[in-house]
Amino acid sequence: MSQQQRVMVWDFDGTVALGSGPVLAYANAVAAELAAPAARQLRDEVESALELHPSGRLPGSGAIDGYDLVRVLAAQWGTDAALLSRAYRQSRELLATPAAPIHPVPGLADVLAAARGNAVLVLATNAPDIRLDDALRQLGLDGAFDIVRHSVGKPRGMAPLLDELAGPDAGAVLSIGDVWVNDLQPVHARGGMTALIGPADPLATPSMRAETLEELFPAIADWLALPS
Repeated sequence: MSQQQRVMVWDFDGTVALGSGPVLAYANAVAAELAAPAARQLRDEVESALELHPSGRLPGSGAIDGYDLVRVLAAQWGTDAALLSRAYRQSRELLATPAAPIHPVPGLADVLAAARGNAVLVLATNAPDIRLDDALRQLGLDGAFDIVRHSVGKPRGMAPLLDELAGPDAGAVLSIGDVWVNDLQPVHARGGMTALIGPADPLATPSMRAETLEELFPAIADWLALPS
């Protein structure tokens, strides 16, 4: 792929797919493997935290998003990596169903359609390829991306993806996401542009930031309009 070709890399959960449904489904799947008192407490703690902090970045927890918050809160009951992995995959089987609802970003489909031809549109997610096509259809984004990559393994997995898309210099890349360390920092390190969604992160130095993706649409359009 030409290094001069403009590339937009979009995250999935918390970026193009909104709502706490998938995170709550994950918490429920973890809770199903715990004893009754612990299960109820985990569900209550996750729900309360997400009501106050929809991003999942509960102050003092160190969590980077809602899924990480479930891991942090579940650790007090000795949950191990195997249990968490099993519960996560079970929750993804429910993605975009009433048990793990998602909703679209208003106007995103139009933004992506307008960007088509001016940039290569890439969806890059750490999630496995479980109901991903169904979720994109429900969001009205079926066929909206030129490239869809699942199980990327961000942040480290961004390096081979960027090598493929842009080479060592990511100056023609704009990465859009809600987790600085996973979605944006690898692109920033290669000189690319970054757009961070959600509450301010003191460790983040994005090119642009807003509470919601819709607020970033004008800045994204300006970037697309720059000479290549």
